[in-house]
Amino acid sequence: MKAVVITRPGGPEVLEYREVPDPVAGPEDLLIRVRATALNRADLLQRMGGYPQPGPKPAFEIPGLEYAGEVVAAGERVEGFAVGDRVMGLLAGGGYAELVATHHRLAVKVPEALSWEEAGATPEVYITAHDALLQCGLAAGERVLIHAAGSGVGVAAVQIAKVMGASFVAGTAGSAEKLVRAAELGLDLGINYREQDFAEAVLQATDGKGVDVILDVIGAEYWERNLRALAPKGRMVIVGLMGGTAAQANLGVLLQKRLQVRGTTLRARPLEEKALATRAFEKSVLPHIAGGRVKVVIDRVYALRDAAEAHAYMATNANFGKIVLVSG
Repeated sequence: MKAVVITRPGGPEVLEYREVPDPVAGPEDLLIRVRATALNRADLLQRMGGYPQPGPKPAFEIPGLEYAGEVVAAGERVEGFAVGDRVMGLLAGGGYAELVATHHRLAVKVPEALSWEEAGATPEVYITAHDALLQCGLAAGERVLIHAAGSGVGVAAVQIAKVMGASFVAGTAGSAEKLVRAAELGLDLGINYREQDFAEAVLQATDGKGVDVILDVIGAEYWERNLRALAPKGRMVIVGLMGGTAAQANLGVLLQKRLQVRGTTLRARPLEEKALATRAFEKSVLPHIAGGRVKVVIDRVYALRDAAEAHAYMATNANFGKIVLVSG
């Protein structure tokens, strides 16, 4: 098969479109002809040598944390899927390829309303966002702050928070255009982090009360302001570290406000946990995607062979929504 291989740590130029051996599917696996996959920040980190695929080092390092495609073979112990089914799901890696093999418990059937491009852009960010908000125990009527509201996870989280009953959803982004588009998806308050202190903006909009839940992809750079923006008994989940890993923490604020802060990652979890997150998404979010209430937003589509160009574009932070790769 053809796949995009990371030949060495470095910039987009280290991605090589080449022939590699087909994956081997086990008795509980599906072998899938990939029609679309999508970029995630983890792919850029992996390409630079900073986020290797969990488990034994593969013979060929192929990035890609999600896929959508057709089942071409099913193992003898597979249940619920058959050859020809349209499916999508999470991967630990390997999505930038014409074929993938994956455990059937991580697969979800693609709703008829979704195109291949939309399906390929769905699993990683929508499962991540839903799982993160569930970990925070988001309840109907609560207020939420979503950082990077124009990113793949941000676009998903804004909409999922609304579906879960959030009464107020604020979000940060680096341009007015992204905030306008996020407002069309349900964002109540858009904050341009280049022009405003987001903590002050949140406190002003909530009459000093703050938000109950924060979904943060930035990390250290936002730590102090996140704690200021949280309401008493507020919860924060950190799903990314784009703004650094080390922060000085005033632990007194955690005690005074009785705050909860947790970190989460999806890629390295065991099969059982990823399967549970997948099924929770399938039950609570996928019907809203199928019905059109929750939208899959695609910024650009590239051919698989042009993955290097797609990586260079993602590094500019210009995208709103997902960057998709399609296989011929």
